[in-house]
Amino acid sequence: MAGSLPSLLAAALEAQGPAADRGANMELYGWLIGSWDLEVSEYPEGAPPRHRPGEWHFGWVLEGRAIQDVWIVPRRGALRTGDAAANANRYGTTLRTYDPRIDAWHIQWTDPVSQTYLAMIGRRHGADIVQLGEAAGGITVRWGFYEITPQSYLWRGELSADGGQSWRCNVEFRARRTK
Repeated sequence: MAGSLPSLLAAALEAQGPAADRGANMELYGWLIGSWDLEVSEYPEGAPPRHRPGEWHFGWVLEGRAIQDVWIVPRRGALRTGDAAANANRYGTTLRTYDPRIDAWHIQWTDPVSQTYLAMIGRRHGADIVQLGEAAGGITVRWGFYEITPQSYLWRGELSADGGQSWRCNVEFRARRTK
């Protein structure tokens, strides 16, 4: 068989750009394509904040009808030694797929380290991008991209125990484009 399994999988998964049949709708997240360095600030309830570096990589997949990312905190290297779950490390992936029937994006987040799985819906809200979903226990989750420029953005994760009446920030990423 020609090629290794990882290269065959990558060739079947990766796309060179957005699918023509999805048009300009792909640009809601298309500007993210590339790599980003992160300054991650986590705010666990009842504990002091934790600050770590991270990395986030985005690419076109599935014939350009979706965008997939890999989110890594802390970034690869010496900081990732030891028990990943005990160290609250993250190494997960998100699949973002535009759905023309609802004019919004289906967001599927998977993190096998923390065993976190979220389904969300993403839409533009003014100059921002907001994703809403529900975590275990009826907790409403809001993830958003704010302060967006071609070279940087603020990503914020928030939780609500009262159906969105009030929010608590549990994590923020300050992102800077590297590629």
